[in-house]
This record gives sequence, C-alpha cells and structure tokens, in this order.
Amino acid sequence: MPSVQLNHAQRELTVKIVYYGPGLSGKTTNLQMIHQRTQPEVRGRLLTVETHDDRTLFFDLLPVFFSTQNGFKVKVKLFTVPGQVIHNATRRIVLQGADAVAFIADSRRSASPENNNYWKNLLENMRENGLEATHVPVVIQYNKRDLPDTRTDAEIEETKKRGKEPVIGAIAIRGEGVLETLHAVLQSAYRSIDSRAHLAKNIGLTEKEFLTQVFANIDTKGTALEKDFPPKKAAEARP
Repeated sequence: MPSVQLNHAQRELTVKIVYYGPGLSGKTTNLQMIHQRTQPEVRGRLLTVETHDDRTLFFDLLPVFFSTQNGFKVKVKLFTVPGQVIHNATRRIVLQGADAVAFIADSRRSASPENNNYWKNLLENMRENGLEATHVPVVIQYNKRDLPDTRTDAEIEETKKRGKEPVIGAIAIRGEGVLETLHAVLQSAYRSIDSRAHLAKNIGLTEKEFLTQVFANIDTKGTALEKDFPPKKAAEARP
C-alpha cells in the first residue's frame, strides 16, 4: 500500500501523479498542455530533457500548489516517465510513491502490441515498488484520435467495459481530452488517499475543495470541465 505524503508538522499534503506509457504516446504533450493552461503564479517550472532517442529522458515535473481553508498546503506534482525500453529502471524510480497513474496509450490499432507491453510493464514496476494495483488507481487515455487507423469510439467503449479504469479519448496535441484526463486521475487519487488518510475529517479537505482549488487555476475554456470549473474572468480594463 502506498504511503500518504501527509506532513502534519509542516501542514502539507503532496499528491503525486505519474503519466506512463510507450515512447511518443503523448505523455510530454499532456504535461505541456496542462502547464500552458495553468496560471503562472501557481505553476512551477516545467522541466524537460530531450534526447536523440526519446522526448523525455528522465521526467517532467509540474508542481501545482494551493492552501486549503484549514491552512494545509497542497502540492500536486505531475511526472512523466521515459518511454524508451532501455529506461525501465528510471520508470520504476519515477513511479515510486505514486498516488495515481495516467496511462497514455496510442489509439492506433498498429500500436496495440506496444500499449499492451507497457501496460504489463506498468503492473510489473508497481509490484517492484510495493504498489498494489488495487490501491493506486489508473486512468487510461487513448491519445492521437485524429490519426488514421485509430480505434473507433465503439471499440474504446468496449475497452471501458472490460476493465474498471476510466477511459478517455484525446488529441493531446490540440489539448482535447487533456484536462478531462487530469480531472479523472486527480479525482481517483483523492479518493484513494482519502480512504486511507481521511482527508476530509483530518485536514478538512473535501474532494470538491481539492478539485475546485486545482481547476480554479487552470483555463478550462472549451473543455468538458468548463461548466463545473468556469475559467476566471479577466479583470476588466480600467480607463
């Protein structure tokens, strides 16, 4: 069972989300889109290391932070793992202490074997880290829905029925499905942590406040989240 990163002395909770999946499936693109839509005052520097054989050699780190009404500081940290096969040891290290995982799959039928290999790799590395699949929720994003040879919506619906994980379609390069995936994985992470640490009772952080505080600082315009988390209106220009 993962340990909850809850520090009562410093009144701080850290939530760690890891974006996992094959190389070039869109993990880095997801984080870049989130970073672009997050208000500068609450986002940290997005660290990206590009190499000749992969978009991300180590990880991207995006710390988003806010304070609860009870005065607890909440940090949401988003990581990606490198997709290339040779970087498995790094993937295992980055996965340590994850509260939830967003598995970014390539929607194209030709990518199915690689998606399946990385899904098995995820489960194997979770076991290596002592993370039980029952305690670390996973959200699946089928990315690249704009390319030829992608699975149909009906096929993705079938995938949803076969497993318990939320499944979201996306075109990350256009920002479609990116915030919806983030919402689903943060909601899953909150519920998993709350079941063990009783966040609502112990630090006064409800699921609604957690999600509202995060998405209050993210531009949701044009997404399915816009109704529940309307973007902040720009200050009216003064004469």
